[in-house]
Amino acid sequence: MSDFGDSATPASTAATDSPSGTSGPGGDKSVRVWVDGCYDMVHFGHANFLRQAKSLGDYLIVGVHSDEDVAMHKGPPVFNEQERYRMVRGIKWVDEVVEGAPYVTTIETLDKYNCDFCVHGDDITVTCDGNDTYEIVKREGRYKEVPRTQGVSTTDLVGRMLLMSTHHQMRGRMEYSVDGEGTSKVHSPWTGVSQFLPTTQKILQFSSGKQIKPGDKVVYTAGAFDLFHIGHLDFLEAAAREGDYVIVGLHTDPVVSSYKGPGYPVMNLHERVLSVLACK
Repeated sequence: MSDFGDSATPASTAATDSPSGTSGPGGDKSVRVWVDGCYDMVHFGHANFLRQAKSLGDYLIVGVHSDEDVAMHKGPPVFNEQERYRMVRGIKWVDEVVEGAPYVTTIETLDKYNCDFCVHGDDITVTCDGNDTYEIVKREGRYKEVPRTQGVSTTDLVGRMLLMSTHHQMRGRMEYSVDGEGTSKVHSPWTGVSQFLPTTQKILQFSSGKQIKPGDKVVYTAGAFDLFHIGHLDFLEAAAREGDYVIVGLHTDPVVSSYKGPGYPVMNLHERVLSVLACK
């Protein structure tokens, strides 16, 4: 991973070995995509958004706002900016991270990083003054939207912790199930939003498709990986350095609850699987 830049000014750091130029294979211009956000308590909803944004181009640049900007426009973040920069770099669809990105997206920002357009979910984001943070790029026709992943947000996860709720957990006949229509019938008691139920298709979208090759050194580890955070990321990167192929086992919801207590896990098995699969 690249060293962190000075958080006082936007610092661009490559998260992969992908080039930062604008020409693709054969000299064709690659499509560079810009997204930005707070990325506090990074979850699979963030990862799914980044996956969708990357699918619209060839090279994805993610701007992450500073603690100062987040506090001004939304309130104090749970994780500090260095932790948030690190978590975003760990997501497989991210090519480059810009630290301390401006809260309001401008044409100047897109041009500075040679981006063709910016992408955001179909939910509204406003400044502390109530202005649309994407008004400028929308007006200039350099804005695209993708569907927001329903049923998961930082607010929703905090609500689960505060209420010690278990409605989201997979138990009984649902403990190992990956069937469903995409959303469960359960509704959040504090947001009224249907809880997202990942299906086999969603898991496949998050999977890399990498296969074990003859002679590979295989490393196995297992755990809850609840509320995926920087400690989990560091651990899995250390595990990857021990071999060529890492297999991660995740405990089911009843098993996690048995050793961590009522109210755990905060994220159900499917949500935790997607969080792990989103890692590089």
